[in-house]
Amino acid sequence: MFTEKDLQQIAARGTDLRRIEEQIAHFKNGFPWMKIVAAATPGRGIRVLDAAAAQDAAAYYQRAVVQGKCKFVPASGAASRMFKDQFAALERLEAGEDIPADAPGSKLAARIKDFAFYTPELFGEPEDSAAYRRDTLRKLLKEPGLAYGEKPKGVLKFHRYPDEVRTAIAEHLVEAQAYMRNGNVCSLVVTISPEHRALFEAAVAEIVPAYERRYGVKYDITFTYQDKATDTIAVDAADAPFRTADGSLLFRPAGHGALIHNLNQVEAELVSIKNIDNVAHEKLLATTSLYKQVLMGEALQLRDRIFGYLRKLDEKPDATLCDEIERFLDETLCVQLPAEKNLQKRIARLRAKLDRPIRVCGMVRNEGEPGGGPYIIEAKDGSTSLQILESVQIDKNNPQALAAMQGATHFNPVDLVCILRNYRGERFDLERYVDPEAGFISSKSYQGRELKALEAPGLWNGAMSDWNTLFVEVPLETFNPVKTVLDLLRPAHQA
Repeated sequence: MFTEKDLQQIAARGTDLRRIEEQIAHFKNGFPWMKIVAAATPGRGIRVLDAAAAQDAAAYYQRAVVQGKCKFVPASGAASRMFKDQFAALERLEAGEDIPADAPGSKLAARIKDFAFYTPELFGEPEDSAAYRRDTLRKLLKEPGLAYGEKPKGVLKFHRYPDEVRTAIAEHLVEAQAYMRNGNVCSLVVTISPEHRALFEAAVAEIVPAYERRYGVKYDITFTYQDKATDTIAVDAADAPFRTADGSLLFRPAGHGALIHNLNQVEAELVSIKNIDNVAHEKLLATTSLYKQVLMGEALQLRDRIFGYLRKLDEKPDATLCDEIERFLDETLCVQLPAEKNLQKRIARLRAKLDRPIRVCGMVRNEGEPGGGPYIIEAKDGSTSLQILESVQIDKNNPQALAAMQGATHFNPVDLVCILRNYRGERFDLERYVDPEAGFISSKSYQGRELKALEAPGLWNGAMSDWNTLFVEVPLETFNPVKTVLDLLRPAHQA
């Protein structure tokens, strides 16, 4: 299957042949469906806090002792998908056609003044004409204009204020100082593509000195890349390695699941994860900050209870303690274990379940937004756990799975908090807790040719499959993603 040239190409990427062969086997055999027990809902799987409990959780975070804090921001990839409709409209306009008044390209041109990136010098006064729509889209997407179609989301201007305009990365810095301080230091790890580093460094350099003076903090910002060795091989319709025009193998980024390698390098014990495009205008910062602190407080309370049980297991474990831990796992984390009579085996099993990384994930009420959902699933060993599943991971032909999907009340906004150290203060090796069978296959194209691509187990899906997991309801106001440029017209992004 592979030539000597192929083997050299594979080795140069830092990947071994065995891993490539495993990926091809996944293409041929597919991934197993998750065995869904039920959707996670309030009362069983999703913790719902009243105002007093939310304040208590935030207060717990504020007084807790942790071995370092860090904000982890996935921000790689260009913003081209954000402007998909505008690229299509520009193509029609440049061909001499006009576009409907209610089309995304027309809406953008008509409301150009409402975007933070608008300047009269570049875009002029809006006009209801095909020529203005064409020129506006050209200036937005291409050189010599803003060239936003080629830049990463993190450096795009999202929000306007009386005395400044903020990019997405700027809003993450403002958020960090509100809830993620280590004394007077705010640490951020931002995952980017190598080709975008100069853009990010320039965007940060432009604002950091002023923000440090304004907020009384020091920013410690690390840019990190998705390791090329985590890329996956592409195949053709016959599941044979896809080859480019010169006969080389084609590799593709394996999705955000590959970032578990980057997260594994973080030294901090407490890590907050939030996507680069999920930021809001500062008018919502109080709510955003409160509920980030709520999630961190819930994570730290869970940490302290788990650590307490592990220390008791070190001291003098007995059947009564095992009963208590099993009730806790079931009632708090939806972890049910098959019956086991042997005390030593029970102790060992409970220790293994407790001594794992912790994640607390915010969940919002499902009001039609896209996103993965929270479920209770059954693993091969018969135990149950809380997991975040994408729709492609759910067997729509299975009545039970379909019923669970239709009965879901919440979805995942990618707003989570992680505890990365064990009760002895040692860092977990996060790659030990990945479910390699939780990936999925998608259809893509390369230079007009169809191919199949392999997505690694997602960062908050299969890459964290074997973590202790708690779902907590957060307000919908905390979820303000910018998936398309027109999302910037929503109230959360306007002054």
